[in-house]
Amino acid sequence: MFRHMLMGALTRQRGRMFMIAMTMALGASISTAMLGVMMDVGDKVNQELKSYGANLTVVPKGASLLGDLYGVEEGLGVADKYLAEDELPRLKTIFWAFNIVDFAPYLETTASISGPYGEVQGKLVGTWFDKHFDTPTGESFNTGMVRMKSWWDVTGDWADDELNGGTSGMIGANLASKLGVAPGDTVLAASGGGDVTIRGVFQSGGAEDDSLFVPLSFVQRISGRPGLVSRIEVSALTTPENDLARRAAQDPNSLSRHEWDTWYCTAYISSIAYQIEEVITNARAKPVLQVAESEGAILRKTQLLMLLLTILSLACSALAISNLVTASVMERSAEIGLLKAVGASSAEVSILIMAEIMITALSGGVVGYFAGRGFAQLIGHTVFGSAIAARALVIPLVALLVFIVTLAGSLPAIRMLMSLRPAEVLHGR
Repeated sequence: MFRHMLMGALTRQRGRMFMIAMTMALGASISTAMLGVMMDVGDKVNQELKSYGANLTVVPKGASLLGDLYGVEEGLGVADKYLAEDELPRLKTIFWAFNIVDFAPYLETTASISGPYGEVQGKLVGTWFDKHFDTPTGESFNTGMVRMKSWWDVTGDWADDELNGGTSGMIGANLASKLGVAPGDTVLAASGGGDVTIRGVFQSGGAEDDSLFVPLSFVQRISGRPGLVSRIEVSALTTPENDLARRAAQDPNSLSRHEWDTWYCTAYISSIAYQIEEVITNARAKPVLQVAESEGAILRKTQLLMLLLTILSLACSALAISNLVTASVMERSAEIGLLKAVGASSAEVSILIMAEIMITALSGGVVGYFAGRGFAQLIGHTVFGSAIAARALVIPLVALLVFIVTLAGSLPAIRMLMSLRPAEVLHGR
């Protein structure tokens, strides 16, 4: 009997039920899209920010100590401290190895650089441009300046680590202007250092514009420091810092065993730095705080925006459903009064009305979920240039939200239904 009454009500109220279903489909689609993007946006935002530079700098402990105490910049030969180049592949062996996106070593020296306009004292920087190597775990990997500094404005081409026996280079725009060189020209770097063929002129907007970048082996040879580097820039995907991460950054030994395990097994920038120090001899890994803090702030604001859009869309759906259900109850007041007059209780009539609304809303929710999946992919490809991963958790969350919104939107109408008096309704009062 209940099933026949339910199906009959759904059939008679086709237009209004369709509107309820579409209202819920709209709310569910926006919720599905926003929740899907919100759960996947961390990696997407981090990946986007990684193209704008490193968030970790690895330096020798001695040089780091002098910098911390006296403000002496790394790379100036302080304390004659260096890192071993052959240990760099170990960066891909830490617990969070797959979060290490790129890295590049540097060895800097001041040298006389000669060009068509004369000779100037400039900074000569040795680095990897596009280095290929096999990690101890058997993984093949390419890294270097081409990826770390992809945001540079380059005229010409990137230098090559092996071209012309490792003598190609890239020059900053300011230094190029002083020397009068362009891509394809040759400069003399240091007395007896050798000719460097300029493959590209770059603008970084920073101090690098006064530098000449060459393959690492070139600077190691002319400075007499074979196999050594002065610092390493690392770009890593990280999780925003919290109180636990900040306490661990100050003193990991202050954590309890459970806290330490949680911190070590979470991709905080401080835990990745700690793990780098474990595998690189005599190294100090320091987060670039401005970058790390910006990543966390941007991610939190992006996720908050997604959450607010979800809440607003569901609130609008609840209001629309409340109006539609209330109008439906008012139109059916005579039918409801008759049901009560023949013995149906207010609770039984309420269950019938709620069953109609829930079935309709859940049907719209299913349509909205699949539409939302499509919206999420559209957002992913438009904003991030990649797909949004489907998260199984989104399904029960959307189902729960549909139920809560439908229930909340129906409550005013149910209260009205329960207050209806059969005698008054049937007499038209």
